Amino acid sequence: MIAIIAVLVGILLPSLGAAREQAKSVACATRLQQLGVALGLYFNDFDNTLPQVRVQVAPGFDSNIGALFGGKKGTLPAYGINEFGAERRPLNAYVLGGVRPQPDSEPGNMEIEAFHSPADKGGNIPGLGAVRSMYDLLGSSYTLNDHTLDGEQFVTLIPQQGGQMPPIAMPTKTWVIGTHSIYNYQQNGDRGHRWFRKNAVDANLLFLDMHVGLTLRVPFGVVNTTDDYTFLPSPDWPQRMGW
Repeated sequence: MIAIIAVLVGILLPSLGAAREQAKSVACATRLQQLGVALGLYFNDFDNTLPQVRVQVAPGFDSNIGALFGGKKGTLPAYGINEFGAERRPLNAYVLGGVRPQPDSEPGNMEIEAFHSPADKGGNIPGLGAVRSMYDLLGSSYTLNDHTLDGEQFVTLIPQQGGQMPPIAMPTKTWVIGTHSIYNYQQNGDRGHRWFRKNAVDANLLFLDMHVGLTLRVPFGVVNTTDDYTFLPSPDWPQRMGW
C-alpha cells in the first residue's frame, strides 16, 4: 500500500507543480491586463505618451527610466529607484482609481499589488548578483518597452528627450509593458529570469492594442523581433535611428 501511494505521489507532484506555475502565469497576465486598463486611461490624459520619469543618471546627463513608470519604491541605489516611491510613479494614480498614493516622505513603503507578478523569481542582475524579487529591487515586476536588447541607449517607445511615442506600425505586435524577463538576454547577457519554466525564458507581454500575450518564448541573444512580438515601433526603426 505504501509503495502504491509513493508511486501516485511521484506521478502527481510534477503535474501539481506545473499547475501551480500555470496559475501564477495566469495571475501575472491578469495584473498586466489591469495595467493595460490604467494605461488606456493614462493615454486619455496624455495623448500617445507613456508614463515616464526622467532622472539624472550621471552629472550633466538625464535619462528616462522605464522601471519608474509605476509601482513602489525599490531598493536599488541607482537611477532613482530607491528615491521615487509610489507618489511620484505616474501610472499609480490610474491603477488606484485616482487615489493619491502615499507620499515618498511618509515612513514605510506602499505596496501596489498590480505591479507585483506572482511569477516574479528575481534573477541575476549585473553588478548585484542574485536577487529574489524584481518587485522588491525595482518596485515593479514589470517594465516599459523603452529600449531594445542592444542596450539602453537604443530607445524605442520613449524618445531620448522624452515625450510622445513614435508612430507604431504594428500595435498588435509591439509590446508596451512586460515582465522583466523580456530583457533577460540584453546585450547577449543572461539575467536568469526563468520565471515560468526552469529551462526556458518566457515573458508575459501587454501589447499596444491592449491584448496580453501569455508565456511568450524569449529566444537566446539580441533578438528584437520574433513571430510573437517586437520591441521596434516599425521594422525600419534601426535604419531610421542610424544604429
